[in-house]
Amino acid sequence: MAKNLEVSFLLDFYGEMLTQKQHDFLVYYYDDDLSLSEIAENEGITRQGVRDAIKRAEGQLFDMEERLGLAKRFTEMRKGLEEIKECAEKINEYNLNHSLSMEINDNVTKIKSLADFLAE
Repeated sequence: MAKNLEVSFLLDFYGEMLTQKQHDFLVYYYDDDLSLSEIAENEGITRQGVRDAIKRAEGQLFDMEERLGLAKRFTEMRKGLEEIKECAEKINEYNLNHSLSMEINDNVTKIKSLADFLAE
């Protein structure tokens, strides 16, 4: 994952644990695509001050992820739910082509609905 996307992704998970300024600087820099100079001008501080704050905040995000692993777990769960849906679809296709059981069809529909619900 590219660093910009990774920081934005981690910010979604751990952003509330940063100071308001750190959070704002990361949003300005990564999500709003402002330059360090633009942020510095808007905030009334030096470009170096903005850079230092962003680097500290990035470090905190990566440290929190290393310790807690919430973003990794979320990604793994999403992948697992997609695999469950794919398997359910294969079962459904087999059912349609071979046995045409209403019970199997109903259970496949329920599995896919639950996977969609959990993925939200």
